[in-house]
Amino acid sequence: MKDIITVSGLTKRFGTFTAVDGVDMSIPPQTVYGFLGPNGSGKTTAIRMMCGLLQPTAGKIEVLGMNIPEQTEQIRRQVGYMTQKFSMYGDLSVYQNMRFMARIMGVYGRGMEQRIAHLLERFKLDTFSRRSAGSLSGGQKRRLALAASVIHKPKLLLLDEPTSEVDPNTRREFWDELFVMCEAGTTILVTTHLMDEAERCHHLAIINEGCKVADGTPTDLKSGIGADICQVQGPDISELRSVFSGEKRILATARIGMAIRVITEKGVEPGCQWLSTFLADYQVSVEPAEPSIEDVFVMATRDNRGAEQG
Repeated sequence: MKDIITVSGLTKRFGTFTAVDGVDMSIPPQTVYGFLGPNGSGKTTAIRMMCGLLQPTAGKIEVLGMNIPEQTEQIRRQVGYMTQKFSMYGDLSVYQNMRFMARIMGVYGRGMEQRIAHLLERFKLDTFSRRSAGSLSGGQKRRLALAASVIHKPKLLLLDEPTSEVDPNTRREFWDELFVMCEAGTTILVTTHLMDEAERCHHLAIINEGCKVADGTPTDLKSGIGADICQVQGPDISELRSVFSGEKRILATARIGMAIRVITEKGVEPGCQWLSTFLADYQVSVEPAEPSIEDVFVMATRDNRGAEQG
């Protein structure tokens, strides 16, 4: 089946600053596709170009078989977009916001009322329908924004860091709902800077400083990390920061509780075997560890112009 989004050489410049730099990507139907990157990496700029809100400086964008910018208006009727910041009208009630969005997206009459009632119940907002949107909690605001973005049953849903400012339980419920929508036929592109959310996605692209630096399923990205991951434990680990500093084969370290996670360059000798010898004078144990998405991210962003994985 034809990809829902196809992007080639996508570039956006603001004066001399390049926010998005030659990004290529393809998103197949009925996929939760993650766009992982730090704040300021170009995720929001890219997603705004994909829904026609920003004109690209260069590159081609095809969404649902139509071209941006030539067919932007037709595309918008079939796409839902949830912004990073809460953008509903705070002085209107939950119901009034839903009704307003329904009319904008061409949902009218009896079908509109039924659709609003269904979504308010589905997203646990029915008891707050008369409350002003501005008085809602963070999690309730995110649920309202999501409900409004799917009022017209879009084929494609673009979500820009949708779980910012919500608690872990709300995030879990939110993601469960995304997979329900995906299984019902909606393709979802979601930007995030959270590693556990990236791990949930069917497919993942990592963007850093405007460039896509890795692309693949989370499993494939971890298996193709191109480094050895080791966990070091022992009473002397606090002293090891200075020991690791300047050692070329040690690419990155992270303190995790009572252990240090070490990413080592691959070599003739397995990384953890080499590291065990390297730390022979210290009372520590060195064990291999499974790569994580955070490890993939660290490796992929070490060189912003590095080769893409996947």
